[in-house]
Amino acid sequence: MSYNAPVRDIAFMLNNVVGLSNVAKLEGFEEATEEMSVAILEESARFTSEVLAPLNASGDAEGATWSEEGVKTAAGWVEAYAQFVENGWGALSFPVAYGGQGLPMCLSSAVQEMWHSSNMSFGLCPLLTQGAVDALAHHASDELKDTYLPKMVEGTWTGTMNLTEPQAGTDLAAIRSKAEPEGDHYLITGQKIYITYGDHDMSENIVHLVLAKLPDAPEGVKGISLFVVPKFLVNDDGSLGDRNDVRCVSIEHKLGIHASPTCVMSYGDNGGAIGYLVGKPHHGLMYMFTMMNQARHAVGVQGYGIAERSYQQALAYANDRKQGPTLLGGNDSEGIINHPDVRRMLMTMRSSIEAMRGLALECAAAFDVAAKHPDESVREASQRRGELLTPLVKGWSTELGVELCSLGVQIHGGMGFIEETGAAQHLRDARIAPIYEGTTAIQANDLIGRKTARDGGKGLGELMADMKQVLNELKASDDVNVKAVAARFEPAIAAAESANEWLLGQNDPTQPSATSVEFLMMHGRLAGGWIMARTALAAIKAKQEPDADEAYLDAKTLLARYYAERMLPLVESGKTIVVDSADSTVGLDIAQL
Repeated sequence: MSYNAPVRDIAFMLNNVVGLSNVAKLEGFEEATEEMSVAILEESARFTSEVLAPLNASGDAEGATWSEEGVKTAAGWVEAYAQFVENGWGALSFPVAYGGQGLPMCLSSAVQEMWHSSNMSFGLCPLLTQGAVDALAHHASDELKDTYLPKMVEGTWTGTMNLTEPQAGTDLAAIRSKAEPEGDHYLITGQKIYITYGDHDMSENIVHLVLAKLPDAPEGVKGISLFVVPKFLVNDDGSLGDRNDVRCVSIEHKLGIHASPTCVMSYGDNGGAIGYLVGKPHHGLMYMFTMMNQARHAVGVQGYGIAERSYQQALAYANDRKQGPTLLGGNDSEGIINHPDVRRMLMTMRSSIEAMRGLALECAAAFDVAAKHPDESVREASQRRGELLTPLVKGWSTELGVELCSLGVQIHGGMGFIEETGAAQHLRDARIAPIYEGTTAIQANDLIGRKTARDGGKGLGELMADMKQVLNELKASDDVNVKAVAARFEPAIAAAESANEWLLGQNDPTQPSATSVEFLMMHGRLAGGWIMARTALAAIKAKQEPDADEAYLDAKTLLARYYAERMLPLVESGKTIVVDSADSTVGLDIAQL
């Protein structure tokens, strides 16, 4: 099935709603103009549609293969990655000092959507490299940066994140990998599992970021250190040297993302893999969270990116498929798109994707401001906003992405359950996104704990205040669709504030933890409504411009109305679930389950 990147929708959200022009006023981001952003998006659309998308189904069918010589990617993968590197797509937001283009995160996130829509399995490789670069840029010594970052930014070397072990999933305190000091380096031993692109044939070298414990490490997570462990050692002149003592011993057989090798990595089978300490001893978990938070946002982008692909396919099928007389069309020659319930599913998909896209770009723009704004208080507030929105982007967007891909199958009917149509692949691929880089429950506990309770709800309070300002703008409009948005947005805000007050008033952590996922989903839906409300206002404003495309802009306001009338009532019911269902959630004894 073909894929056409939604450049116009992405550009409208980026430039008219999120406000790239404000980010471009910051020192270092001046080149990120609206004109440049559209040019980048259009070129990315060409590359992802013509090069990556055609490999999606074939990569799923062939998968990655393991041998003792190493992991081999599917046919076409090596050539596609070479084009990816040659065109500089992975370097958009990387530091200029190491060969990157230094563009804002919000613009690079807009491009990343296309990677994951066109070919999610492929997009995972640069996703992990991006996180590794970010971690090294923030925490590594100048020597390590100079050795590894130029090639990683260029893309000729890729990066991985090595946390999980067979006995230690989320509980990283239980990791057993060891690091023994030896001269100017360390010898790493241990096994890591679920390592995305832990081995492959697309790049010259693979730079593993590995969590391990030093001999004198204190107990628990405070005893974890972070190490750079390259597949090939690097000589003093920057050339590649001997093969390091690290191997992929197997790859997983998975529900989806078949073309992305998920590796079991063994370190030190022949004496110890040479590794180099990043930053200070015993600070590894903090350093790794720099990478993980970057990855969590990127996985949120995956959530709606793959849903966009599913929507496009479902829309095309609904236009072509004939199935009896339709209520909206009236005769047998009309596609099933004219059945009201098919319209419901398509409207749910499109409006939700726009809401998720806007929220991810808003979150990224907050981090851009936090990095560059000259006013410290603005930087702090923006950092707080970005950190608050990250679990919503990751948790809500990935859960909803699975739902939307399931709707894509439903629109196809029985043909959606048949692999040859491709609709099932999107659902299979999407299912991992709510799991890796921290499950939805982990995102929810982060939201209610570190992002809300720790600061007494300051970040959420600021967000609610911004939403109320948008509500006032909605109320001042004469547009019928905008007024309908306001009618549902106001009670949704009130319900969320009530749930926030309940959360902040709890002394027993069991209560909020039992309903934390619904708390996250409730706030995700509300934040999506905030984005769609702003989209409607932006569309009304854009209609005043000469040569405005009124049909396109009217669609934006109607999509916002649909989202408000279909999704925002779930915020009100979500508040009831959050406040009232904790006791019943944990009420049964284990033996009664």
